[in-house]
Amino acid sequence: MIRFRNLRLARNGRTLIEGAEFALHHGWHVGLTGRNGAGKSTLFSLLKGEIGPDQGDLERPRDWIVSHMAQEVAALQRPAIEFVIDGDVELRVLEAELAQVELTDDYDRMAKLHEKIADADGYTVRARAARVLDGLGFAPSDHERPVADFSGGWRVRLNLAHTLMRRADLLLLDEPTNHLDLDAIIWLENWLKKYEGTLFVVSHDRDFLDSVVGHIVHLEQQKATLYTGNYSQFERQRAEKLMQQQAAYVQQQAKVAHMQEFVARFGAKASKAKQAQSRLKALERLTIIAPAHVDSPFDFHFSPAQNLTSPLLRIDEADLGYGDRTVLGNVNVELTPDSRIGLLGRNGAGKSTLIKALVGDLALLSGERLMAEKCRIGYFAQHQVDSLDLKASPLLLMQRIAPRVREVDLRSYLGGFDFHGDAALTPCGQFSGGEKSRLALAMIVWQKPNVLLLDEPTNHLDLEMREALTEALQEFDGALVVVSHDRHLLRATVDTLLLVDNGEVSEFKDDLDGYAKWLDSQRSDTRPSAARAPEPEKPAAVAVAPAAKPGFVSRDLKKAQKAVADLETRLATLQTEREQVEAKLSAGDIYTPAKKAQLDGLLADRARIGALIDDAEAKLLEAMEALERL
Repeated sequence: MIRFRNLRLARNGRTLIEGAEFALHHGWHVGLTGRNGAGKSTLFSLLKGEIGPDQGDLERPRDWIVSHMAQEVAALQRPAIEFVIDGDVELRVLEAELAQVELTDDYDRMAKLHEKIADADGYTVRARAARVLDGLGFAPSDHERPVADFSGGWRVRLNLAHTLMRRADLLLLDEPTNHLDLDAIIWLENWLKKYEGTLFVVSHDRDFLDSVVGHIVHLEQQKATLYTGNYSQFERQRAEKLMQQQAAYVQQQAKVAHMQEFVARFGAKASKAKQAQSRLKALERLTIIAPAHVDSPFDFHFSPAQNLTSPLLRIDEADLGYGDRTVLGNVNVELTPDSRIGLLGRNGAGKSTLIKALVGDLALLSGERLMAEKCRIGYFAQHQVDSLDLKASPLLLMQRIAPRVREVDLRSYLGGFDFHGDAALTPCGQFSGGEKSRLALAMIVWQKPNVLLLDEPTNHLDLEMREALTEALQEFDGALVVVSHDRHLLRATVDTLLLVDNGEVSEFKDDLDGYAKWLDSQRSDTRPSAARAPEPEKPAAVAVAPAAKPGFVSRDLKKAQKAVADLETRLATLQTEREQVEAKLSAGDIYTPAKKAQLDGLLADRARIGALIDDAEAKLLEAMEALERL
């Protein structure tokens, strides 16, 4: 149990938490929420043992192993899979001790260490690490690459994998979904649901919190309040308190009115019953929790879209790719004023490629891109913040795109994105990733687009800004295409889902819960029939690439299925051989001096078989991926 007793935390003379008094039981999964600067990072430092309380006590078992996720990782030359295994610190200690003992004749100690390593699942550690890497989006060919070879975002994933490998009693995760795509987030949710220790997590992804936590600790006005339930239930409880205030009630009624208007517009589309129900539930939920965000620092809206001709933008029979490599074939997408599309697909499937083709930044390999004369595209790229002039302030950047607008009006507009006072005059280079994303969105909103193409717009945004963006997109009356790992935003703003997979773009007839199931089938089932997405519709606006010749596909399938079957048989044989060696090593008399040569041979056999198993598992993963692609 973790118990807070009249706890006070302060930083730089400012009190962050005062009088915290509550208990967290072992095995609880807890979400930590609050505004930036409320004290979340300081509370994590306390839980890690890096600082002590300024008053009161924090009690937790002294023998607990604590694992926490570092925010950065050095450019190491160590292979990725070895770095991930290093997260199991206790196992690495045992391995190092065994290496020293093997230089001696202490066979009793050697036997005990082998037993401890077996108890710690040390002989399956590479397979466990490979599964974690696979879940977080790494290909088998990445496992032996040096950590230094990966970009910053992928190093963050390696850090997360490293953290998950430790068998900890207390797991502390600070924004673990940053730099993850939707596939990896869903995998992480499933992993954390099975985690039996105590979890503390900070996240700006409300669906992620809803899935993995059963309690919320909310930091606000120097108070730490414990709520029972997931994030949605916390919002409702907090909203009920705020609704007692007249101001909150008035604001809620205004939100209800515009949401009802949107639902009325959307309700005319009866063709997508399942998605419609999911969307209406999301709107209903937004209505319920509106008062919980009545004190949000963000207040902005899209101007009414102008020149809404139909279609606004269209791609016909297009092949998309780079150089001589085709990524997507026979793509047909049409954007009309009422198009509200979410793009789904695994990492690297081509979602960003499709967005770039719609924007016009990527030339088509074949086909046509047709754009209405008065089409105004607002485009948020996945790395939009990298294009900002880091020496310029928010006000200067706004003056460049609106030179005739009064400074006072621009400053008022920037205030809606929480750039008040000196923040509007601060060079962008001093901003956090979230502040840069907010500024990039502010510049897009100002330009009054009638087509919005958003590629991961919520990266680095906190919960309040995500909520404000969701509400603004609800009101936007132009065409919308979104790639996002934020399922709450997708549920509340889009009514059509397109699946980008296997070089094709097709309509996904199920909802986001169905997509999670589809992803699971892609990971766990190698049978082609189970690995397919739901059968796509084929409307004029979403065509599917023609199928390959049956005979060609059949030969490839048979070859891929045989490769998987052969590797599974080889893996089973090797595992049986290892079990036989382990049985011999478990015999007490094998560690006597008279049998030293036999022991050395068995240890060598185990190492050799272990290496062969690791190789077979890696090849099996590759073969299964190849089969899934077919």
